[in-house]
Amino acid sequence: METGPTGGALGSGDASAVSVSQWTFEISRRYQHVLDKTVPHIVGRWIGCLALMVIYAVRVYLVQGFYIITYGLGIYLLNLLMGLLSPQVDPEMEDGPSLPTRESDEFRPFVRRLPEFKFWYSIMKAFSIAFVMTFFSVFDVPVFWPVLLFYWFTLFILTMKRQILHMIKYKYVPFSFGKQRYDGKKASSKESTNLPRD
Repeated sequence: METGPTGGALGSGDASAVSVSQWTFEISRRYQHVLDKTVPHIVGRWIGCLALMVIYAVRVYLVQGFYIITYGLGIYLLNLLMGLLSPQVDPEMEDGPSLPTRESDEFRPFVRRLPEFKFWYSIMKAFSIAFVMTFFSVFDVPVFWPVLLFYWFTLFILTMKRQILHMIKYKYVPFSFGKQRYDGKKASSKESTNLPRD
């Protein structure tokens, strides 16, 4: 007879609970492994995300309903976008390291409150859940969708205005394209002839 960690005998209920927990642990480990393998494939991940968005949009268009689900999804996506565009430490709080404001300040890279991978993963989960919800009529609340669309655009404009003013006030840009990069390359021969010699 097998004994458990406390020295007692394992019953049939305990053995099935252990096998279920091992099974769920193995499934979650494999799922995490697949997610980890997708991290460097940014373009492929976003193409898959775009495909899921199109599938969801086609589903909502064909059933002509579930606008309240789509509105909730839009509000959630707006919240995620604000996390992507915001710095990890808010400059207004001044608790952590601040963003450089002068050229003489030490360079500190922009660290997002919500990293790109978590942004993508949250969008994928949100669209997947919303897609599944469209198969249950209990979530199809009758609503006049143009009002929801107008309200969402108003909320988007006001939120983005506030975020852009925050970026201007604290002088940060949450994107890396167009910024000067230092990748350790040697200067070209033309540039090296103009360098002062010691």
